[in-house]
Amino acid sequence: MDLTGRVAVVTGSGRGLGLAYAEALAAAGAAVVVNDVDADAAERAVRRIGERGGSAVAELVAVGSADAADRLVDRAVSAFGHLDVMVTNAGILRDRVLWKMTDEDFDAVVEVHLRGTFTCARAAVVQMRAQGTGGRLILATSPAGQRGNFGQTNYAAAKAGIAAMARTWALELAKAGITANAIVPVAATDMTRTIPAFAPYVEALEQRDEPLPSWLRHDEGFGTAQDVAGLVVFLASDAAADVTGQAIGIGGDKLTLWAHPHERATAYAEGGWSADAIAAAWPGGLGSTPETYGIPMPAARAGQP
Repeated sequence: MDLTGRVAVVTGSGRGLGLAYAEALAAAGAAVVVNDVDADAAERAVRRIGERGGSAVAELVAVGSADAADRLVDRAVSAFGHLDVMVTNAGILRDRVLWKMTDEDFDAVVEVHLRGTFTCARAAVVQMRAQGTGGRLILATSPAGQRGNFGQTNYAAAKAGIAAMARTWALELAKAGITANAIVPVAATDMTRTIPAFAPYVEALEQRDEPLPSWLRHDEGFGTAQDVAGLVVFLASDAAADVTGQAIGIGGDKLTLWAHPHERATAYAEGGWSADAIAAAWPGGLGSTPETYGIPMPAARAGQP
């Protein structure tokens, strides 16, 4: 996959998934703007990319505001002349159950994930449309945004919004040759380390360099950050020129296409539905097979490689 001549911004790319994306894009030939709030992490990422023959610069700013988004796009243009790819990866967690979640918990997560995706995509699209050469928006969402997750009101809401924005922007940007897709990564990161079901495997990988079990990679689609990066490179390439408005999952050995929300079952009543009529029809009709919700956790599988 050759991205020579392309320029990409990757938000939150000092470590974890963002770093994997930035390194993979650079390895494919793209010039990369590394973004983080941690100066040491950002500069370390730039050095790593340079040592491997890639080209990268750092821009230290917390995503969310329009000013931050403009700074990222301006950095790409000033350093490399143009912008072709915007990867919105930056994120934070403030997990709490609903009755304990504060306004500050909610607002902080929405500011970085949802508003940060919006402002960065908007700034990128203004530049891409002015260039007239198309472009790519690659927006990080999550299984929590597709199915909900306990203790993640703020995060799930933001990630669901990002998937909806990808579908909306795919419509709005088609004539400009700009694609918009949501990626749904599942990988060993700082975030997944906090999930009890994954924690032992993430710890073994990071501290003892033990490979993830094959069943976890295959059945649960849970792998390393590097396992996810190929999807970002693909979506940034000419091979994905006609891929837009999709939510694509990746992790471990698993690649998935997520369904968009749709009407799964329908019933009709001439003249409309009263509350009593719905109550009578619901158990044996639409309500007989309700939709599931929440992210299924992997079960322990003793003795499996």
